[in-house]
Amino acid sequence: MVNFRPPTIDPNAALRWQAMRLPESPWLHEEVAQRMQERLDLIKQQPSSWLHWAPLQGGMQAHGLLLQRYPQAACAALETSSSRVIHVQQALQAPWWTTKRWLQPQTRVVSQVVQPVQMLWANMRLHMAADPQALMAQWHQALQVDGFLMFSCLGPDSVKELHDLYQRLGWPAPSHSFTDMHDWGDMLVAAGFAEPVMDMERITLTFETPQRLLQELRGLGRNLHVGRFPGLRGRRWHNRLLEALAGLPLKLTFEVIYGHAYKPAPRLNVGVHSEISLADMRAALRRSKVAGDIKLAKDEV
Repeated sequence: MVNFRPPTIDPNAALRWQAMRLPESPWLHEEVAQRMQERLDLIKQQPSSWLHWAPLQGGMQAHGLLLQRYPQAACAALETSSSRVIHVQQALQAPWWTTKRWLQPQTRVVSQVVQPVQMLWANMRLHMAADPQALMAQWHQALQVDGFLMFSCLGPDSVKELHDLYQRLGWPAPSHSFTDMHDWGDMLVAAGFAEPVMDMERITLTFETPQRLLQELRGLGRNLHVGRFPGLRGRRWHNRLLEALAGLPLKLTFEVIYGHAYKPAPRLNVGVHSEISLADMRAALRRSKVAGDIKLAKDEV
């Protein structure tokens, strides 16, 4: 899957979404992050440093859970938008009256990776990327050798109820297409990651009113489809949508994909007359031991 870019995503719309200021982390993203951090129980490796990629969209409450899980680890949060950087800084700042403010883990909020880390956490980010392979390459570069990636994203069956409704009404698709988890696994390997582990679950949300359903969708993201409505819809169209939703069960299905992979050491190219130093041999043995610990944790499940 060389140079794979989702054909239905408008790159300009994706950039605008990344720069948009979010009032708060979506509830669904917080729930997914909670489930993803429970998967860390299966990994014996305890990172001494980690990076939260796009925490405002991924979940600020989940950030607190990770701080509690790794209280001694150095932590950074990355947001590429200046407005989101400021928002995250404000959200992470403990109140001045907190008695243990200076004892709490401190998070550096950055706009670019300062130094590689041992764990990279990216929740519900990948399905909104116009160039996911380029994003994976950034993740790979941000990790130390033997560091590991934890990520989640939406899969192809997400909001299928809304897709069916729009199709019946003859409207353009309500969202861009989402990638299958097997394709994500292939792209991880192409990006240089090793032993990707993928799994999936479906989460169904129900709503009391059509208005509440649309409100939830607005918080989750935007329709980045290249064939979406070319302009803003009027009040008459909005009322038609509400009427159509009211005639259906008010529920939405989300296919959530979870992924894990680690960054292996570059392979040693040993020729006939090549020499390997003792330090290189020791480093290779240490890396093999870490990889064995990760595999052991998987086998124990």
